[in-house]
Amino acid sequence: MAAPFSAVVSAQWLAEAVKTKLVGPKLRILDGSWYLPKSKRNTRVEFAQKHIPGASFFDIDECCDKSSQYDHMLPTSSDFSRYVGDLGIGNDTHVVVYDTSDFGSFSAPRVWWMFRVFGHTLVSVLDGGSKNWLADGHPVTSDYSKPERRDFQASLNQSWVKSFEDVLENIKTKQVQVVDARSAGRFRGTDPEPREDVLPGHFPGTINMPFTSFLDSSGKHLGTETLSKLFKEAGVDLEKPLWASCGSGVTACHVILAAYRLGYSGLGLYDGSWGEFFKRAPPEFIISEEQGKKE
Repeated sequence: MAAPFSAVVSAQWLAEAVKTKLVGPKLRILDGSWYLPKSKRNTRVEFAQKHIPGASFFDIDECCDKSSQYDHMLPTSSDFSRYVGDLGIGNDTHVVVYDTSDFGSFSAPRVWWMFRVFGHTLVSVLDGGSKNWLADGHPVTSDYSKPERRDFQASLNQSWVKSFEDVLENIKTKQVQVVDARSAGRFRGTDPEPREDVLPGHFPGTINMPFTSFLDSSGKHLGTETLSKLFKEAGVDLEKPLWASCGSGVTACHVILAAYRLGYSGLGLYDGSWGEFFKRAPPEFIISEEQGKKE
């Protein structure tokens, strides 16, 4: 099965588009960099210093549900429409997202997923991100001119968004496979979580596929044959229902992107992910190799 739209585009392709001045109302580039507070990286400052020519900054912590106590939960359709409209994006705009992560790709798939869940299919992730863009010698700039506002109409596909209650129910019914994209140590409970008020571990029935396993050593996205093998080896059947989870709903989107590239869409994302689950779940649903973590 072929994915219906190119979910990943090469730096070569984008560099050509930049060079031939195709960036505009029909093609927008977004820097969707986001890091955990512990990394002490200021993405807005980094963007101001250097970014791909013609790019705008997409702030995951800004375009979110600010009334939620959990990090960067999905905004409403109208808030998303307003936010991306301000970035010069309309319903006919091809959006290319990248981030500046040392992994090559970290938060960009989350922005890709947000567009998709709000009904926008013309969206791609830049293969290898800023890391490979720079390594290939493509230009960056500190110049920025705000794009002209466009009208964007979002419509949320609610069936792709899973709640704490959905996950709790699934622990009992075991109807859906759940893949957790955090590192093996955080998943098993042997490495600390990056958030002070959350301890590591996982909920029953989850399969661990760290998001880095979907990338090659240079930070580019794996080819579809390798991806197929990866899911198979992890014991995931893509023909059956699948949800993805992680720490706060960011790197889980790597799982969804990989499955989409294999021709599968409609996977659910547990938006609250482990950050929410740990705080709300009964202790017997917290599985950790470090016993006695949650009293």
